[in-house]
Amino acid sequence: MAVKIRLARRGRKKLAIFDLVVADARAPRDGRFIEKIGTYNPNSNPATIVLNDAQALKWVMNGAQPTDTAKAILSYRGILYKKHLQVGVIKGAITQEQADAKFEVWKAEKETKIQTNSTNIQDSKDKSKATRLAAEAKVSAARAEVIAAKNKVEDEALVASVVDAINESDDDVAEEVEETVVAEVAVEETPAADEAPASEEAAPAAEEAPASEEAAPAVEEAAVIEEVAPAADEAPTSEEAAPEAEAPAAE
Repeated sequence: MAVKIRLARRGRKKLAIFDLVVADARAPRDGRFIEKIGTYNPNSNPATIVLNDAQALKWVMNGAQPTDTAKAILSYRGILYKKHLQVGVIKGAITQEQADAKFEVWKAEKETKIQTNSTNIQDSKDKSKATRLAAEAKVSAARAEVIAAKNKVEDEALVASVVDAINESDDDVAEEVEETVVAEVAVEETPAADEAPASEEAAPAAEEAPASEEAAPAVEEAAVIEEVAPAADEAPTSEEAAPEAEAPAAE
């Protein structure tokens, strides 16, 4: 029967992982297989390949035909190159030691290339990340400047409105104070005007107080005069009566 080395899909949607299997050519892709010799994960960068090199070389040497993708994976890991060297050993072109030495040199160069490629990829990622962060920082700075300018305008408008309100309140307070002072002055002046005549009238009253005191003796004197006056009137009457009485006596 024809044997193939191919990939069998597994994993969830858009994150597929593949198994590198040796299977019958007539079996379905994800069906029964003879042996699993490795895995392939294309989701990482660079792609992750785990492979049993000895078993892969054995099946390749036994005539298993890899598919295009499986062939690329085997070439990447040096399985096809190692097969080429083993064919040379079998034909007697080179010895096994030479074949192993050549493969080790190739493997070292390949590892260096892989490491360099991984480093370049990581550097590219870091540079891209730094560029993206710088662009985001620039956008954030520009946005912060716009917000600061907007806030400054709003703050200035708020301060101006507060100052206007304070000035208006000061004017109102000044007017109220002025009105209050005027009212108090008017209130203070009004009683003073009313009390001025009263005080002036009180002064004559005070001056008239002794007159009243003097009036009391005058009244008393008037009463005495009045009492004396009748007595004086009565005295001539008695005198007149006395001659009248004496007149007959003389006769």
